[in-house]
Amino acid sequence: MKQIFHKKYVDKSPKIDEIISSFDTEGDLIYAGDRNQIKTFSLDDLTITIKSFKSPNIINKIVYRFFRKSKAERSFEHAKILLANDLGTPHPIAYYEFPTALFFKRSYYVSEHVPYDLTFRELTHDLDMPEHEMILRAFTRFTHQLHKNNINFLDHSPGNTLIKKQNDGYQFYLVDLNRMVFHSMDFETRVKNLSRLTVHKSMIETMSDEYSKCTGEDVDKIFDLMWRSTLKFQYKFHRKRRIKNALQFWK
Repeated sequence: MKQIFHKKYVDKSPKIDEIISSFDTEGDLIYAGDRNQIKTFSLDDLTITIKSFKSPNIINKIVYRFFRKSKAERSFEHAKILLANDLGTPHPIAYYEFPTALFFKRSYYVSEHVPYDLTFRELTHDLDMPEHEMILRAFTRFTHQLHKNNINFLDHSPGNTLIKKQNDGYQFYLVDLNRMVFHSMDFETRVKNLSRLTVHKSMIETMSDEYSKCTGEDVDKIFDLMWRSTLKFQYKFHRKRRIKNALQFWK
């Protein structure tokens, strides 16, 4: 077992070890998917979130064992980078890996639990939500801050931003952090980074307007690129789903 802790939580390591050992049988389940599970646990007076990454396929068992950082390690490191740039994400606590001599098996990412009011997905489901436009514009400014800090969040999708109302506005917290690239981005890459969030043209118009205010770029130029990128992403997404459903039908 490999275990790495944030310096703030080193003294909690024995208790966290026990929690990891009991992950399969204890904790409050908040998400269960084909590739991972997410549960919350109590750690003294703190609630923590643990994401369990399931054992990968045979090829990735070798890749993650010898050639590439695990999803848990990348999540941990990326969280520290976000916080160093004053960008919101649940505070990282630790990550665990369980390799054998030849293969990589399960891994876990541990973070503080953030109580939140909604995710970006709710904005796409309820266009009449109170302060909808205010939240959307604040989110767009938050994304611009990511881009200014050379952070390309490849999984910038509706479920991966938690939103918490504050007295002076809204705070945004990124989750599912393992797919990030840190590099200088050109204009097209930045705008395309917003293309996986919504199919609603009105929301894209608002985001384009706010991103124009942040960057000084022409709003029509931003909208045209964002809208075309959105349509292209949606076409690929639904085509992939149709193929997957067809393959499952013939099993």
